[in-house]
Amino acid sequence: MIRILLVDDQSLIRRGLSELLRYEDAFEVVGEADNGLVAISQVEVLQPDVVLMDIRMPVMDGVAATREICQRFPQTKVLVLTIDDDDEYVARALRYGAAGYLLKDTPPEEIAQAIRVVNKGYTHLGPGLAKKIVAQLPTRAPSPPPGWTELTPREQEILKLIATGANNREIAQTLHISEKTVKNHVTSILHRLNLRDRTQVAIFAHSFLPSLAN
Repeated sequence: MIRILLVDDQSLIRRGLSELLRYEDAFEVVGEADNGLVAISQVEVLQPDVVLMDIRMPVMDGVAATREICQRFPQTKVLVLTIDDDDEYVARALRYGAAGYLLKDTPPEEIAQAIRVVNKGYTHLGPGLAKKIVAQLPTRAPSPPPGWTELTPREQEILKLIATGANNREIAQTLHISEKTVKNHVTSILHRLNLRDRTQVAIFAHSFLPSLAN
């Protein structure tokens, strides 16, 4: 049985959600709250599995309540359910630990499914919201492969060329150095990366070609 707490400042919304959820055999609505402060106290007493949390409420909004509940009661999952899909509210609620986000006009069967999903420990985002949130997340350059920072700039150049399949002669021509110098650099690369032979260097370089291209 999934124990659910309904949090919304509009009694009509709470009543509608309660009616919707009572048709699900695996759900039990254990309580209601009309603001975030009451919700926190209800979670402490009732220990629900999932909280359906409105965002905009008097006294304490859903974002602040989500933060408090996720910090103090990590076993309880918060599923934000609101009519407002403001990007900043979405980002803040998820950053504070909300397990999911749905709009209030989401079909009943999808709300029920979302409750099951977050209760199992997964994250659930409503249609269209995932793209918005991902677009706001900071992008990171791929991490360099192990040992990459141990190589000199010239050795890194040579490793990149090896990744493209170039042999020693082609590398020498591209970098305008002698083949002997290339061989010396390859020997150094073997030592720094703890590899046995040029074949292993080629495998290493090929495996990390996408990140080495940056």
